[in-house]
Amino acid sequence: MRGLVQRVSSAEVRSAGDAGSDYEVVGSIGVGLCVFVGVTHDDTADHARKLADKIAGLRILDDDAGIMNVSVADRGASVLIVSQFTLYGDTTKGRRPSWIGAARPEHAEPLVDLVVDHLRDAGLDVATGRFRAEMQVELVNDGPITLMVEV
Repeated sequence: MRGLVQRVSSAEVRSAGDAGSDYEVVGSIGVGLCVFVGVTHDDTADHARKLADKIAGLRILDDDAGIMNVSVADRGASVLIVSQFTLYGDTTKGRRPSWIGAARPEHAEPLVDLVVDHLRDAGLDVATGRFRAEMQVELVNDGPITLMVEV
């Protein structure tokens, strides 16, 4: 599993409703982390739990001295999780990405849900996008701080 983690001042995700209706906000947070989560074929529930633990424990929020030394779990900050199969896009050949590395939705969705559940069980406020939907994500990357986390 992969998580593209961005420290944010705020973030929100909008998704179109049924029959292509206007986009509506389905998840939003203030200070915290916006995490795009990608799943590949051999990922398991153990990978999902490890990714959630890593997200919760990353010490990338500033402490009182302005040093990146605090996690979202320490601060009680929020997390926005957005599924992102394109994190497994392969661009090594040509200019059109291959999506072969991305897991099928039937395999990926329960694992993304498990990441969310595990973060919530840890006491974090977690917002989400909508799986298998067109989404628009708006965020203010604070720092900017962006990390790729793989488990």
